[in-house]
Amino acid sequence: MKIGLRIFLGYFLIVALAAWLLARVFIAEVKPGVRQAMEDTLVDSANVLAELATDDLMAGRINDGNFARRVKALRGRDLGAEIWGFDKRAANYRLYVTDARGIVVFDSTGRDVGKDYSRWNDVYLTLRGRYGARSTRSDPNDPNSTVMHVAAPIRDGDRIIGVLTIAKPNRSIAPFIERSQAVVTRWGIVLMGVALLVGLVAAWWLSRQLGGLRRYAHAVTAGERATLPKSAGEFADLGNALETMRARLEGKQYVEQYVHTLTHEMKSPLAAIRGSAELLEQAGGDSPMDEADRARFAASIRAQSERLAQMIDKMLALAAVEHRQRLDNPESVDVAGIAREAAAQCALRLSQRGQRVEVMADDGSLEVSGDAFLLRQALVNLIDNAADFSPQGGTIELQYSHRAGRLHIEVRDRGAGIPGYAVSRVFERFYSLARPDNGSRSSGLGLCFVAEVAQLHGGSAALVNREGGGAVASLDLPLR
Repeated sequence: MKIGLRIFLGYFLIVALAAWLLARVFIAEVKPGVRQAMEDTLVDSANVLAELATDDLMAGRINDGNFARRVKALRGRDLGAEIWGFDKRAANYRLYVTDARGIVVFDSTGRDVGKDYSRWNDVYLTLRGRYGARSTRSDPNDPNSTVMHVAAPIRDGDRIIGVLTIAKPNRSIAPFIERSQAVVTRWGIVLMGVALLVGLVAAWWLSRQLGGLRRYAHAVTAGERATLPKSAGEFADLGNALETMRARLEGKQYVEQYVHTLTHEMKSPLAAIRGSAELLEQAGGDSPMDEADRARFAASIRAQSERLAQMIDKMLALAAVEHRQRLDNPESVDVAGIAREAAAQCALRLSQRGQRVEVMADDGSLEVSGDAFLLRQALVNLIDNAADFSPQGGTIELQYSHRAGRLHIEVRDRGAGIPGYAVSRVFERFYSLARPDNGSRSSGLGLCFVAEVAQLHGGSAALVNREGGGAVASLDLPLR
């Protein structure tokens, strides 16, 4: 499971737990709190009415006296009240009075007069001088039919002579609780949605940051050119640390690899130089060396020394290109200009073999974004390579053109072409084919340098056989 999904699921679990706790708090606190407030009001009302009923109860006219008439008249009164958006047209109290034995002597509904209520908690506790209240279902099978009963003592001095109880259905406050519950639920859903959206965005952002760093690490591990992704905060610090670590590790490995490779490649020319030098040293005395052999061995030493110097120069150039992850300051490069400069740079060497470079352009105003020196050196390498395999007096063609928004450069020769077994290896480092005129080999770094320069500029290099004989080396680069 991806880390972004794990973060989101964890965040979702926290939000869901918070929503569940909110619901539990509402059920456990809000509903009982409303009922407690109603009970407090009933306590005040019961005690006030108990004082008003005292005279009629002591006079024995509690069921038909003034108190009873006023209470019964309440049933016909239109209250005309509006409480927080809810209309209240009639009172929903039930009022009853019991004597000192717990027998009902007055009931505002008239249904239970004469019944014994002495065992109900409201009456039982009040007659014993304690606070009496109860909540009882009017319908045993309906949990929502509970009625709250709150009692107050009727006193004659210090003696309790009766009990007045006010009963009010709990469902009378249900609309207020339901509306509060709906408001809390609605805003809870909104807040939960916002929290989940924030969690989703945060998880996406974290996953994106980590994903960019992970792809960067994989690219570096695979030896690809990789640009450090843009990050923020601690991820930027982590990215910079990875970049520093990569640079140091690659630098160490790069040096080790190049020292090993250079040492291996230098063995062959050094052995030739050593052998020629030993033969020259042995010449003389009784076995003098003729002038032709002496000249041949001296030429061998010079040629191998030049090969070593060329190998070192090209390896340094290739190392500089390979080690770069990007072009630091790309500039606008005129393709026609670097093509002419590359041809001019190779002209002297080509003239010694009777060869020449012909520059052809489909469009003379093409520009690319990059490093002019590297691109020019890449063209020089392609021309040199073509010259090595071209016959004496041959013509090398350098042509550049515009193809679907990209620059296409070709260097063509009429040499022997590329053997089939070598087509896939010509851009490998140190891979070189024998030159047709003398069988010598180059450093094997020129075409590798060309491929690295092309990749550094966001393009590619290729070398294929040409119809009618010879080879075509090409560069494909994005235009500016």
